[in-house]
Amino acid sequence: MLDLKLRELGSGYASEVDTVDERTWCQLLGRFDDANIYQAWSYDEVRCGRHNISHLLLRDRGKIVAVAQSRIVKLPLVSIGIAYVRWGPLWRLRQTKTDVEVFRQVIRALRNEYAYRRGLVIRLFPVLFETNSPCFEAIIKEEGFSTVGGQSRSRTILMDITPSLKDLNEGMRPHWKRELKIAERKGLEIVEGTGDELFESVIQIHQEMVSRKKFVEGNDINQFRLMQARLPDHLKMRVMVCRSNSGICAGVICSAIGSTAIYLFGATSNTGMKANGSYLLHWKLIEQLKKDGCRVYDLNGINPESNPGTYKFKNDLAGKHGKDACLLGRFESYDNGVSYLCIKWVERLGAFFRRLRKAHGNV
Repeated sequence: MLDLKLRELGSGYASEVDTVDERTWCQLLGRFDDANIYQAWSYDEVRCGRHNISHLLLRDRGKIVAVAQSRIVKLPLVSIGIAYVRWGPLWRLRQTKTDVEVFRQVIRALRNEYAYRRGLVIRLFPVLFETNSPCFEAIIKEEGFSTVGGQSRSRTILMDITPSLKDLNEGMRPHWKRELKIAERKGLEIVEGTGDELFESVIQIHQEMVSRKKFVEGNDINQFRLMQARLPDHLKMRVMVCRSNSGICAGVICSAIGSTAIYLFGATSNTGMKANGSYLLHWKLIEQLKKDGCRVYDLNGINPESNPGTYKFKNDLAGKHGKDACLLGRFESYDNGVSYLCIKWVERLGAFFRRLRKAHGNV
């Protein structure tokens, strides 16, 4: 068990918990460069219910400088549970110089609230990469967190989309450029929007793709459809589909709340396998993301060994403007040893049943 004590916040800093409503939270997200879909109110509301999410604000001399949304999951009838902060906290204010001390103070406030006061296991999955300054991991551990055991660090490709479209095109791998040119000659139609009908179109071909490839999707696309219905217009995911004479041949769903856009879902229909629609979609998406002021396109997950085809697609798209990056990982802190052991037991049991379902093809 970690030696957990209440740690006073630095001079001028103060935290508050659950003082904002959904509308205010959605407005706050717009202040942060590192804002993302996983810190959106509707993300955790859909996954675990409105009453199981919590919001912490950190102020420096009265000004909000960091925020974090936690998903609270408790075991029935007991005060044992976990507070999970995915891709948070948010602490990089727009048009403001990065202050590492803000990061330190907000994770201290999170630990004070959820581990010390509520007796929960708090688990952080911050948007920090191994290539970031090594000081972040040191700060996290100094503030009473340890690395979650048995985890594999998530890899992705970060594509710098600040260069001109011409430079981005020239930076692609030759194969990707050839496939894009073929798609551009086929007279494909691109349809873009945020509505439910378009979302449903992507779900249909996504189901075709999952059945065709026989793989287990890490995220439930139907949950994201519910999230989309709840998001305010300025936070909605961008949905794009590509149509040929035979119907919808490809679709993509992307979220762009902060300065980094995140690729969420992509699919090709059974009838659109040779239409090259996915190449045209990603290129048109990048064009739009640049217009919206995004600086980075996170291609969201790569595994060259288990999924070499997807890795090649993403790596060839990013080309010389891409960077293979590993997230720093997950970290946890707790005061209640019984709570921690119960959480670990439940997680192991859940992992066992997931492996069992996979082995029997029930995905």
